[in-house]
Amino acid sequence: MLPCLLLPVLAVGLVRAHADEPHACAPLPLAVMDNATVDGLLGHWVYIMGASNYPPHVAEMKELKYATFTFLPGSHDDEFSVTETLRLNETCVVKNASKILIFRHNSTLMHVEGQEASMAELIKTDKELLVMKHSKESYLGLSLSARTPNVSKEHLEAFRAQLRCLGFTQEETFVTSPKDACPPEGKEKDEATLATAEE
Repeated sequence: MLPCLLLPVLAVGLVRAHADEPHACAPLPLAVMDNATVDGLLGHWVYIMGASNYPPHVAEMKELKYATFTFLPGSHDDEFSVTETLRLNETCVVKNASKILIFRHNSTLMHVEGQEASMAELIKTDKELLVMKHSKESYLGLSLSARTPNVSKEHLEAFRAQLRCLGFTQEETFVTSPKDACPPEGKEKDEATLATAEE
């Protein structure tokens, strides 16, 4: 789950694709995956929000209270290693067994964790934001992450407007809260609530 929780945090929110997608929706231009763009993805990100009407991911996102993830250089130029910290209800989980494969020709990122893989297109946006268009079978969705938990009202409203245009309802939109952030690793007061997941 990089929140599918990364991909919720990358395969976050999925909405059924409609052939008659509203024409009034602003287009989502793909980012140009040059060296500068790829290098700009490295580092720490905070998962802000996503939307879904795909039942398995709705169930996952209802549990996801907060998530951060870090892209680190992988074994080659088009691969990232990923570390995720998730709060699922009252439990913090640290995951560091997944990777991101970069496909520059179509601006796509593939999140690979064990035998599971999820695809997401990188949308062109502000360098401090990470907007992903997710795909799985006949479902689509959007997620928003940022360098910090503090995203401007303008950016949030633009993202919410895109979700509404694509047909997501308020009930299908999930927002995380900084108050639910996990404490730094090793500083969890109740160690029973901290789990480490490695595969």
